[in-house]
Amino acid sequence: MNVRVWAETDSGAVRKHNEDTLITRPEMGLWAVADGAGGHASGEVASGMLAETLSAIPQELPPADLLATIRTQVSAVHQALKREAARRGEGGMIASTLVTLVIRGEHFACLWAGDSRAYLLREGVLQQVTRDHSLVQELVDAGIIRQDQAESHPQANVITRAVGSEDDDVELDKVSGQTAPGDRFLLCSDGLCKTLDEAALAQLIGSTSETGPAVDLIAAALEQQARDNITAVVIEIGQDS
Repeated sequence: MNVRVWAETDSGAVRKHNEDTLITRPEMGLWAVADGAGGHASGEVASGMLAETLSAIPQELPPADLLATIRTQVSAVHQALKREAARRGEGGMIASTLVTLVIRGEHFACLWAGDSRAYLLREGVLQQVTRDHSLVQELVDAGIIRQDQAESHPQANVITRAVGSEDDDVELDKVSGQTAPGDRFLLCSDGLCKTLDEAALAQLIGSTSETGPAVDLIAAALEQQARDNITAVVIEIGQDS
C-alpha cells in the first residue's frame, strides 16, 4: 500500500496526563485514535485497552472480515470496561471515544463512536467524514443551536456514545467511500478540532514542511493553549495506490 503516515500526540497545554492513544498499522491499512475519559487515570485504561486490541488484530484479514473483527473486538472491550467499572464500585465509568480508518486499494471505511473525528482533505477542500456522537451535535441537528455555537456551548464536552459507556453494547457508525491519489485523511481527538478551526486544519493537514502535518497540527494547537490532550494521525494516499 502506497501511503505516507505522520502521527503525533501530546498532553496539551493544561493537562498533566495524556489519555489519548493512537494506533498506526500501515502494513494492513488500519489507523485509529482513542480518547479516554474518566477520573483516576481511567481514561488511560480505556484508550489503552482499545489500542492493545486493535494492535493484535491479524494482518492478513480481508477488508470485510477486518471491519467485522474491529466491531467484535471493540464490543469485547466495551464489556470489559463495564465489568471493571462495576468492580471498582465508584459509580463512574471507564470509557473512550474511538475513530478508526481502514484503507484497502481504492476504498476506505471509517468506524467510530464518540467525538473523535476523521477528516478528508481532497484537492484543498476539507470534509468532515465522521459526525459527532455528542449532545451539542444533537442540538444542532434539532435546530436548537447553530453549528458555529457548538464549540462554545457549556455542554460541548458531553458525548452520547463511547466504548465503556453504560449502554448494553456500543454501536460503531460507518462511512465508506473511494480514495483518490493525493488524499490526506486526518484522525484526531476532540482536543485538536476544538482548538483549531477548519481553515487552520485544512492548511496544516496539507502542510509540506519537513516536520510533517501531524507535528505542525500539534504545534499549532499548543500555540493556542489547547486545554485537552491532542492527537493527530495524517494518512496520505500515494499516486500509485
